[in-house]
Order: sequence, then structure tokens, then C-alpha cells
Amino acid sequence: MTTQNAAELCRALGDENRLKIIELLTQGEQCACRLLEKFNITQPTLSHHIKILSECGLVKSRRDGKWTHYSINCETFREFKRYFEAVECCRNSDCQCGD
Repeated sequence: MTTQNAAELCRALGDENRLKIIELLTQGEQCACRLLEKFNITQPTLSHHIKILSECGLVKSRRDGKWTHYSINCETFREFKRYFEAVECCRNSDCQCGD
């Protein structure tokens, strides 16, 4: 994952509603109507948040008739997680990190 990709994901996750959507999707795939029940927002606002999460690759969708179901894109999520797992406070063994 590039720094630019990580920054895009951070921007997408910089909203409380979008973080809550991700938390809800950790429970498994969910229909937009079920997600909407958990918020005090309109359907267009939910669609806007989903669009942002989808454009950065964190959320994927699946159509089933007239319904759209959303889930976490595990590949992107794992790459994002690995990106931050590689970040350390200090790479130099002589560094004083304030421990």
C-alpha cells in the first residue's frame, strides 16, 4: 500500500458515521436498509458515506434484486492494517522514544 492510498483511507475513516459503518460491517454483509436503521441520517447521506468508503476500496457492494448489500473489502483492509503495523515509533535502536 502506498502512502497516498493510506492517506485516502484515513480521510475516508475520518468521519464518525463512516467508522460506525465499518464497525457494523465487521459483523458481516449488510443491506443498506439495515445499516440505515442504525443511524439518524437520510438514505442519501448514507449513500454518500458508502460511496466514499467504496471509492477508497474499503467497502464492496453486491446487488441482489433491488437491494444492495455491503461488506468490508478484506484485502484492502488487511493491506491498510499491514501498512500501520510496519510503522514504528523509532527505527533506530539508539532512538529515545519517550518510553
